[in-house]
Amino acid sequence: MTEKFPSASAAVADRDIDRPPPARLAYDAHTWKEIAHLLANLPMALLGFVYVVTVLTTGAFLTVTVIGFPLLAVGLMGARRLGRLERARARKLLGVRVDEPSRLPLRGAGGFFPRLWMALKDPVGWRTALYDFIRLPWGIFTFVLTLTSLFVLWPVLPFIARGLANVDRAMVRGLLSPSDELERRIAELESDRGVVVDTAAADLRRIERDLHDGAQARLVNLAMGLGLAKEKLLEDPDYAAAMVEEAHGEVKLALQELRDLARGIHPAVLTDRGLDAALSAVASRCTVPVKVTVDLESRPAEAIEGIAYFTVSELLQNVSKHSGAKSASVDVWRTEERLLIQVADDGRGGAHLDGGTGMRGLAERLDAVDGLFVFDSPPGGPTVITAELPWRDRRG
Repeated sequence: MTEKFPSASAAVADRDIDRPPPARLAYDAHTWKEIAHLLANLPMALLGFVYVVTVLTTGAFLTVTVIGFPLLAVGLMGARRLGRLERARARKLLGVRVDEPSRLPLRGAGGFFPRLWMALKDPVGWRTALYDFIRLPWGIFTFVLTLTSLFVLWPVLPFIARGLANVDRAMVRGLLSPSDELERRIAELESDRGVVVDTAAADLRRIERDLHDGAQARLVNLAMGLGLAKEKLLEDPDYAAAMVEEAHGEVKLALQELRDLARGIHPAVLTDRGLDAALSAVASRCTVPVKVTVDLESRPAEAIEGIAYFTVSELLQNVSKHSGAKSASVDVWRTEERLLIQVADDGRGGAHLDGGTGMRGLAERLDAVDGLFVFDSPPGGPTVITAELPWRDRRG
């Protein structure tokens, strides 16, 4: 299976790329960049210190008034801008590869007070403010030492600059770097939330369309037929009886469509008897013989169980429509805290995400709940599709 997050070896490799060549007596490009960075520390430290003391301290003191908290929130957002400037300077002069933190999702936070609270508890803004506050003495020290060494200790200045620059690199990585995994998870959750919303909207439109074009249309015809039968009841009882018989058939069809629609929303057999019985029912409607094996000691949470059911249902529909298979199998089991689903068939293969068979939609739905979707479908077959979901215990 593909890795969802970069490995530790990849992170070490990235850090090795950031590491400059060893310092030497001759002044090379890396040394001059480090010297420029150290000399620029004083004005940048002054700017950051004055900003933090003026804006954030004023906002903190004014929190007893109405404007205190908004001023503090604006100050933290401004600190984010200073942090972006410092990261750009470190990338340019020190070669430190520091990713930019995710933007605050203020648009989706609701009203004024939720946005205010989100800005006030922003860890990126507070860490940047701390960085700017403690940098003033360090900026003075590095500026004075570097400037003096240019005239007095210039033979060993490359080694001095390297030591001071390494401290700066550590400060930037420690205080201005985003929490890689946390930031990545935030970005993924924001994307997944959009997928969930879009999927729910599409499902609602499908249900509305099915009701409008199916059962509702039949019920309208039924009402019109019964109205005509009522008018003909005394004039032509035989014709009225025939119309009632026809209406009875329409009722049966409407009830069947409503049952199918309800089964598509959430089948009763899944609620009552669990995945084994529900997947067996799905397999019985497949045009290909399907062997179902469910090895679960307990039932997962309702949401996970529903996703597993509809995943298998969609995959078996693809088997019926596109695979040309003679047999298929469905295996469901639990491994530690993951629920695994594997659907295999001996068909022609060649399935892919852009094949128009719903594979991409399934992958997005599983990813929205921190799941995985992996398939192996070489031309000529066989096709083996594995879905992995987080296991959550059922309540009650």
